[in-house]
Amino acid sequence: MTIQPLLETGRLLLRPFSMKDAPQVQRLAGERDVAANVRSIPHPYGDGVAEAWISSHRDKFKHGEVIYAITLREGGELIGAISLIIDKETELAELGFWIGKPYWNQGYCTEASEAMLRYGFGELGLNRIHSFHMSLNVASARVMQKIGMSREGLFRQAMKKWGVFQDIELYAILKADYAERQSTGR
Repeated sequence: MTIQPLLETGRLLLRPFSMKDAPQVQRLAGERDVAANVRSIPHPYGDGVAEAWISSHRDKFKHGEVIYAITLREGGELIGAISLIIDKETELAELGFWIGKPYWNQGYCTEASEAMLRYGFGELGLNRIHSFHMSLNVASARVMQKIGMSREGLFRQAMKKWGVFQDIELYAILKADYAERQSTGR
């Protein structure tokens, strides 16, 4: 991977973040309901946190982490983030995502996640893509199910968020399952 390509869907453009996105990242990720469902998002979301995060992307890309801004194709508005943390040796990646609260329940996360599967299996040649979610976050579970991932397990109290232990669920899809799903139109 030398250049991070743009990924397009019917309604979305997935592109690298730029510093001009920082105020919108802080506003969207700073919502308590968004931060509550993502291990790495702090709350409150302080000044400078978005800029520091965005400035880390180029180095992360060099080391196998692809982070995209999820934007609306029409108007270009930033609505969330999606990433793949890639292990080249084992040809697998972890999918992570968040969507700003004003954009929930509109299918954007599913659409962006499907684009990442196409990119991961098609362009990057991955064999497996998995994702985790906190058990209480049923919206993320629905996204994972809609993109064809299968639930593989429950990790009891595997994470601590804001002083409370959380159960984590694992979902995954293999390249062969993805190819079969594409050929049958499911």
